[in-house]
Amino acid sequence: MARFSDIPHTIRQALDQRESDFLNPLAALNQNGVRRHPEPLEHDDYRQSFSIDTDRILHSLAYTRYIDKTQVFYLVQNDHITHRVLHVQLVSKIARTIGRFLGLNEDLIEAIALGHDIGHTPFGHDGEMFLSGLCQEHGIGYFLHNLQSVRFLERVERKGKGWNLCLQTLDGVLCHDGEIHNQKLTPCYQKTFETFDEEIRDKHREPALCLSPMTLEGCVVRMADTISYIGRDIEDAVRLDMIRRTDLPDRAVRVLGNTNGTIVYRLVTDVIESSFQKPFTAFSPEVSEALELLKHFNLERIYLNPQIKRHTESIQRLFRILFERYMGDIDRQDQASVIFTGFLKDMSEHYVRRHQPAEIVRDFIAGMTDRYFLAQCPEDLRPMPWKPHYIKNRFPAQAGVS
Repeated sequence: MARFSDIPHTIRQALDQRESDFLNPLAALNQNGVRRHPEPLEHDDYRQSFSIDTDRILHSLAYTRYIDKTQVFYLVQNDHITHRVLHVQLVSKIARTIGRFLGLNEDLIEAIALGHDIGHTPFGHDGEMFLSGLCQEHGIGYFLHNLQSVRFLERVERKGKGWNLCLQTLDGVLCHDGEIHNQKLTPCYQKTFETFDEEIRDKHREPALCLSPMTLEGCVVRMADTISYIGRDIEDAVRLDMIRRTDLPDRAVRVLGNTNGTIVYRLVTDVIESSFQKPFTAFSPEVSEALELLKHFNLERIYLNPQIKRHTESIQRLFRILFERYMGDIDRQDQASVIFTGFLKDMSEHYVRRHQPAEIVRDFIAGMTDRYFLAQCPEDLRPMPWKPHYIKNRFPAQAGVS
């Protein structure tokens, strides 16, 4: 009769065997997960490698801060606008749905999806652009949120110790690049931590460099990233009265529909049909063309819309103020500064030795939520949230209600 202490180990072995028997032959298996620092499997731990990665990401401080990070629209009074925390959950759900039908590893998909945007700055891509400019001015190169996601997970979390995640998870996070349009993605399977580190260095030098994930699971998450935001951003823009559904390009609507639910369903279905039993993930040519049309529409009518750029100059100024303040605090060794009390306190000596002041400031600011960022700024310079004009015009008595 088996002892109770043997049961978790037996369960994990059975789960590993089930993966080998039933998953796509090209799927990433938990038993093949490789960590930078090997960890002996605990005899009483029934969790598999990528499931452990998911747990570590969920319990990270950076994941907690997703709750108040901008997705697209910031400083707007509406509680139903998508924030970063919802975006990563949508990516996870969409990617796991695709992965299930393609016979891929849903544990790995979930880990990549939940961790892929952990490096995003406050105030979304605008914040990323402002922080990147400051990083270049201070000689530490470009700031890219996917590189920062890896940096948080490997070097900043747990007071500089990192989470020691599997290569397959970190690679999927690094290579997610959902803004790049790909009709087809083929994995680059033969990666090691050495090639992974080389890709990070190359991407840091050349931000436009396109990297391919090492797993089909990473490819699925990259496509799910696009699927999750393209229609959702349209819904948010309609809700804010920035666009109307009739504005959407007809050619795209004929293929994908004009609501988020229809767009997601048709894109997911197309990826499954185009990728089933294939060594790659893909959209069909027709759907890929329609998706690219929607991307261009969103860029021109939503992301570059002056209505959501009204606070851009103010936010950029505040990024500079905070960056320079914290650089000065480190230079003066002002232990009362929040960068010491709120970030460097109890940080590992290993982290402090390996990072110059500008890199420490970068990591601190990148990890802030929108609300925390503004709380650090001079009160008289903080921009006020804007009220969508449909609230003011249609519901004047409730103009202050979101």
